[in-house]
Amino acid sequence: MSTRQITLLTQADCTLCEHAKQVLAKVGADHPLTVTEIDLTSEEGQRLGAAAGVLFAPGILLDGRPFAHGRLSERRLRRALTAAR
Repeated sequence: MSTRQITLLTQADCTLCEHAKQVLAKVGADHPLTVTEIDLTSEEGQRLGAAAGVLFAPGILLDGRPFAHGRLSERRLRRALTAAR
């Protein structure tokens, strides 16, 4: 099973960002994930967000491709990771 790359675009005082971190930690216990957290207000965050169409945090990129924004669905993430095996 190969390690999947997750980019989490966050911002300060974001409850949905905290939820996404919890989901990623939980899913990461079952699937090998490398999570990189980037502030959406940073230069890199703005560039990645614009390219992925993420207008607000949290934004989730799976292996560099847009996956989700807003409230992260644990079920959808698990399905995507299982289907890619």
